[in-house]
Parts: sequence; C-alpha cells; structure tokens
Amino acid sequence: MNFEYAPEHEAFRKAFCSWLAATLPADLRVDDPVDDRVASNREMFERRVAWQKAMHKAGWVGIAWPKEYGGRGASIIERVIWDEEYAAARAPVLPGMGLNLVGPTIIHWGTDAQKAEYLPRILNADEIWAQGFSEPGAGSDLAGLSTRAEDKGDHFLVNGQKVWTSGAQYADSIILLVRTDPNAAKHNGISCLLTDMKTPGVSVRPLVLATGHHHFNEVFFTDVVVPKNRLLGPLNAGWKVSTTTLMYERHSSGARNPIGQVRDLIAVARRLPLDGGTAWDDPRIRQRLSQLLIECEAMRYTRYRALTRQIRGEAPGPEGSILKLTGTEIGVRIADAAGELLGMHALVHQGSELVPDAPRWCNRLVAARQYTISAGTSEIQRNIIGERVLGLPKG
Repeated sequence: MNFEYAPEHEAFRKAFCSWLAATLPADLRVDDPVDDRVASNREMFERRVAWQKAMHKAGWVGIAWPKEYGGRGASIIERVIWDEEYAAARAPVLPGMGLNLVGPTIIHWGTDAQKAEYLPRILNADEIWAQGFSEPGAGSDLAGLSTRAEDKGDHFLVNGQKVWTSGAQYADSIILLVRTDPNAAKHNGISCLLTDMKTPGVSVRPLVLATGHHHFNEVFFTDVVVPKNRLLGPLNAGWKVSTTTLMYERHSSGARNPIGQVRDLIAVARRLPLDGGTAWDDPRIRQRLSQLLIECEAMRYTRYRALTRQIRGEAPGPEGSILKLTGTEIGVRIADAAGELLGMHALVHQGSELVPDAPRWCNRLVAARQYTISAGTSEIQRNIIGERVLGLPKG
C-alpha cells in the first residue's frame, strides 16, 4: 500500500488548512468533537449550523458528493485528508445526520425529485435530519421494529415510537424505518420514509444522560400522515436502504480518529505531579498512553485499507464495522486511562488549576461506552466481521 500523497492531494490539503486557519473562530473549536456538552447546547447547535453554511458557501462541505448533486466531486483520498485536517483543527461536528448519512443514502436510493428537493437543503444546513431506526423493542435486532405505516392510498399513516434518536430536538426531518407489510418476513416488510418532523402527530421527548446532558430523544408518531412520494427506495425494501445508511454511519464513526484525545491526555500527564516528578515520568503510564497512540495510528491505516470499495465507486461495505468497532473500543480505553490517570479529578464537573479541562474527561469517562452501542453494538460489529469479512459460519 502506498501512503504517499500525490502533489494534487497535498495542494488540496494546503488549501483546506489555509481556509480553516483563516475562517474557523477560536471559540468554535472543541476539545472533544463528540462531547455531549456540545451536542446538547442549543447555542452551540445554532453556531454549528451557521458554520456549515459558511463552509458550504466556500465549497468545503459534501466534498465527496458528485458535482451534479451540489458536491465538489472530490476523490475519496481528498475526503480522508478533509477528515484528518478538520479533526486536527478541532473544528466542531457539523449538525444533524444529513451530510454523512441521509444525503448519501438519498443519492443512492432517491428519485430525481427527492434528490432535487432534499440534497441542496442538506448541504446548506437549511434542513437538519435525524435518524429514526431504533425502538424500545428493536435495537440490535433492528428488523424486529414495530412502528407501522398503513397504506391509505395517496399517503401512509404512521404510528409507533423511536428511541435514542440523536438530535431529534433540532431536526426538521427524519429518515424513518417503518413496517409496511406485517405479514412478510421481518426483514422483508420494512420501508423507509422521509418524514417531516413538523407533521401533526410527531412529538419529541428528551432522554437526559448520566452526564446531565440532552442529546438523545424518544420520538412518538400518532396518526402521522406521510405522502407516498416520501417513500425512499422500493416499498418493503427498507432493510436494504437502512443497510446503506448504517454502512455510511459506521464509516463516518471510523473517520473520527481519537488520536487528538490521546495527545491531550499525554499533555495532562506531562504536568500532573506524581512521586516527585510528573505522571509522564512513570514508565507504566508512558507505555499505556503510547500504546493508545499506536492503536490510533493502526486505526488510521485500517481506514485507508477500507476505502478500496469506495474508491471503486461502490457503497461502503462490512469493512466499516471494523472501523466502528475499533474506534469506539479505543475510545473506551482512552476514557479508562483518563480516569485512572486523573483519579478524583476525572469525577468533577468543574475544572481545577491542576486540571482545567477536568469536566471534559469526566464527561468522556461517563459517556464513552454509549458509542459502543450506537450504530450497532460492538457485539453486532463482531458478528458482521466474522460472517461477512472472515467468512465464518453463523452460530
């Protein structure tokens, strides 16, 4: 594998870095891009929307989308560069599910009318999206969902409940999995609807996390009317549509390499007093944090290998499960290392002179394990890897 970047790729990197350095406000930079304190803050959400609009105006969002859909038509390699430099600049995660999940799924499955209606609004952050997949009785067994959509001629009538819906309190629309044929095998009777969150009968109830922050929600649908032209993909083919979305989600999870968190933790260790020196002087601590750095680098190169399918112009494959599993499990190990390194400082919600960013590590320690559950649990990812990557038998 050749890890050298071509001159045109380095030129792309230089242009993007220069634009970020000149444009990204200092107070919009974040230490942890998936910090629930950021995700649950209304003011920060609105600022992230404004930031995406500025990026869109400059041509720096949806860069891998085809030009005919408003993207830049950038190569996959350029998308990797974009991800790495965006993270290195500590820029905030862009709002909603539209850019990385819903938009690419509409490009893959949508009608021309759906593409014309939704894609420009997703790029410009005029329409914020949520993902309505999981239910109280259908998480890892997603195909067991029970939210139903009855065919009423020119529309579907939707009734049911979704749960753990990220950002639903801000969303304008939701990509919704529903059961349209209760008599079919459970994987075959599902459809996907593009649903307006402002439709009468849609209600959102917050789920407050152990951190005290509000990022997830329950969403209820009571006699919600969804026009037939909002069906994404063929009727009763929603499982295939959702698989596309989940593959993009898992690749998106793998794009967020946590190496910056490890470097920040090393910086803390270098100034944290321990036995007359600093924590970094302890060889066991150095070894543990260095091992985390190595794992992050290995994750980066694993992502490079997983890009082969997309470079060929295909949808992401099960290799995305490797990235999702690796990234979230490393995140847990980073949080555990932070907890052991900082001790009582990792348990406070207000910083101290010794550890000014203690609230960040406290949040990370409490929240890290939730990411091993969202977008498919670690156990589900291991099953996918075993069956679809390694070719192992089921059971």
